[in-house]
Amino acid sequence: MAAEPNPHSKLVWRKSRASGGSGECVEVAQLDSSVLIRDSRDRSGTVLVVTSAQWLGLIRRTRNGEVGS
Repeated sequence: MAAEPNPHSKLVWRKSRASGGSGECVEVAQLDSSVLIRDSRDRSGTVLVVTSAQWLGLIRRTRNGEVGS
């Protein structure tokens, strides 16, 4: 996993439908075979870049209750 400044302002970013009104949300975008993740409150800040496999693994572990909220 790498962290880098956000040079990807033209990407289509998505936020979960389950996001509440508390402002504690992340947004994701796809770029080639990578998934970019950012804080929805700091859109010009740091973006995490993970592989699609890493992203799917995180989603799977979260759904299985292996990752805390």
